Amino acid sequence: MDLFLLKKVISAAIMPINLVLILLTLSLLYCRKRPKRSVKCLISAGLLLTISSMPVVSDKLMVNIENKYESFTHSSKPVDYIIVLGGWHVANDALPVTSQLNRNSLERLVEVLRIYQLHPEATIITSGYYIKDQLSHAQTMKQSLVLLGVPANKIMTENFPKDTEEEAQLIGPRVQGHNVVLVTNASHMLRAMKYFQAQGVEPIPAPTGFMVKNINGPKGWGYYVPKSKSLQITTAAWYESLGLFVQWLKSLL
Repeated sequence: MDLFLLKKVISAAIMPINLVLILLTLSLLYCRKRPKRSVKCLISAGLLLTISSMPVVSDKLMVNIENKYESFTHSSKPVDYIIVLGGWHVANDALPVTSQLNRNSLERLVEVLRIYQLHPEATIITSGYYIKDQLSHAQTMKQSLVLLGVPANKIMTENFPKDTEEEAQLIGPRVQGHNVVLVTNASHMLRAMKYFQAQGVEPIPAPTGFMVKNINGPKGWGYYVPKSKSLQITTAAWYESLGLFVQWLKSLL
């Protein structure tokens, strides 16, 4: 198993819902021989699932990550490159290429188009590797942008990076000394900025896809009731927190 796959397996195993499943499994295993431990595992699973699914918890966790940077408005200088980090897609020739993109990639696609309309002088760099498809994610994003009106000669692709660190390592040297806008999801922006800064690049952040839209807005009683969407937000916040922790550890080595 290569390091990239190992990282994905470990990170998936310690996500909230998978920890709940592990605790439930342990509860079943301990049921006969160690009933007290079984009950503790069962209660822990229930508490973890409930807390992780509450908007009042998930929104607080996420907003501390998402609100590090403001949305992009306009650059006072011409923009040389708009970098959009890789997301995910599922190849299906029966669908338009834009429908093959997952939600995060669509959110990034829309933000790239918005910024390109403000700065048509910029060259767009898409990123993302081949999985099992004939087209890399970078090429799939390029096809989507061309379909939506961006000239193909204004788009460069980086087809090989598997994660954000590799994207910064491969793209960073190419854009050093240029005015660069970096597009990724708001929850991912802090980690992405640190990787590019480590390569000597100071991009203008353009966060998109905010999962928490208005934490200070009015709240009804439903805000304090567990929801599946909130579990998703907690999972994303936990994933990014782990990524930031690993990034910090690497900086010490």
